[in-house]
Amino acid sequence: MAFNGMTIAAFETRMATELTRLIERHGGRPLVTPVLREVPLNDNHAVQEFGVRLMAGRVDLLILLTGIGTTTLFDLLKTSYSWPILLTALQRCVLVARGPKPVATLKAAGLHATLTVPEPNTWHDIMRTLDEHRPVKGLRVVLQEYGVSNPDLLNALEQRGAEVFPVPIYKWALPEDLAPIRHALEEIMAGRVHVVLITNAIQVDHVMQVLEQDGKVQPFQTALKKMVVASIGPTASERLRHHHWPVDFEPSHPKMGVLVKEVSEQVSKALHQKR
Repeated sequence: MAFNGMTIAAFETRMATELTRLIERHGGRPLVTPVLREVPLNDNHAVQEFGVRLMAGRVDLLILLTGIGTTTLFDLLKTSYSWPILLTALQRCVLVARGPKPVATLKAAGLHATLTVPEPNTWHDIMRTLDEHRPVKGLRVVLQEYGVSNPDLLNALEQRGAEVFPVPIYKWALPEDLAPIRHALEEIMAGRVHVVLITNAIQVDHVMQVLEQDGKVQPFQTALKKMVVASIGPTASERLRHHHWPVDFEPSHPKMGVLVKEVSEQVSKALHQKR
């Protein structure tokens, strides 16, 4: 089975080109509209403080949530310290990688992940991995954050007795031009879209921001009842349910390629059930 010319909407930013090609490969008409803009944090005092703590041996465990965030963190640290000195200091820490991208970034830098968080890489999986292999009570933990802070993860670490220092690397904002997003949302509300793909939880927040600005939350949520909403995994699904979106599909693995392939195989049945 394939999409057979169905219109597939998505809000992916970094991998927009790749997602467009995936949808086309499976016979769909892509409507891929980025809803995120990465804003670097200038004069990042948190990174500077992390560097001071790292050099002083006051970091026991470093949690790396994203590959690009890890790369950016290391690049920022290199502006103040030589890489050999940084490498030695980082090797003294327990390095926890949330999934394969931070693992690959560490490997490229000559480092090895002490612990790797398994799929679907949620904050629950992070805590389960730590509880089973490296309890954090009494440890000085640094958390590399991305886009938005995760209060659930911060609270879980603190409740287990860790001293937590979050280091935000960048934050997410809406694109400066909202016209493409509004066009995509109008297509959805007009019933001209068959599937909505959500590949990142923050996408949902940003779509809701635009809908709330325009006073169109209700007609949008009504339109979703007649199409398939596919989520890449549990974290995105949790955010969808928080905003009262249906979650009609999750793939067997939280990967973009798997999501598109499996949705294309099951979309006809799922649409029939909803309509």
